[in-house]
Amino acid sequence: MKFLCLLLTLLFINSAAAKTPEFEHIRVNPDIELIKISENYYVHTSWFDFPGVGRFPSNGLIFVRNGKALLIDTLNLLCLFIFWNHRFQHPLLLNFLQDTIKAEVTKVIVGHFHSDCMGGLSILHEKGVESVAYAETLQICKSQNLPIPQSSFADAMAINFQGETVICRYFGAGHTVDNILVYFPASQILFGGCLIKSLGSKGLGNTKDAKIEDWDKTVLKVKTAYPSIKLVIPGHGAFGDIGLLDHTITLVKDHKEKKK
Repeated sequence: MKFLCLLLTLLFINSAAAKTPEFEHIRVNPDIELIKISENYYVHTSWFDFPGVGRFPSNGLIFVRNGKALLIDTLNLLCLFIFWNHRFQHPLLLNFLQDTIKAEVTKVIVGHFHSDCMGGLSILHEKGVESVAYAETLQICKSQNLPIPQSSFADAMAINFQGETVICRYFGAGHTVDNILVYFPASQILFGGCLIKSLGSKGLGNTKDAKIEDWDKTVLKVKTAYPSIKLVIPGHGAFGDIGLLDHTITLVKDHKEKKK
């Protein structure tokens, strides 16, 4: 029964990631797509094969200005030959951005320690891409023998990327103990990552490393800090408005009630 519920949830999310006609969709290859949400912003969606379920999408964000690009979360490309897949696909994305959008990726922000945020990070390092993550993420990577982000911050950090202020901030635990959010105040775009669920999500998904007791309180802090958000991008599924935060809070509360 648990597997059936997971299957239905993943299929719903996959369906929710279907193309939205109001945005330009750019297919890089069968496993990578860019969605142009404004002149400087692209959602990157990558698919991996979930055993027994099928293809499953993961989101990241790309900010482009003055021929430079900031990547938020890496591609998620789980397959039988996972290392080969990352070794091939990440350079492909970097080359596509360079050749088609005329932008060189110079920095990546890691949302938390799971593979859908930092899979292939060592390959990006080889390509000269600088990486930054929350301090707790750095410690987890060291303890689990994962690729280690090159720099870290405590609680919050403002990055000036080509004249655009980018805020990386830790509000508390939820999907993981180290999940951060990335906010662009000028455009009021929030990358929520896996802390935030899409409207198509009927459950919390992977809770193996979650801190359920804090999750809804953490999201409420986000909503209080950024009440004027125009666009919210979740880690999986379709993006939307600030309503995704309310939806996530409801899902967490429902999960807690079922566990009583």
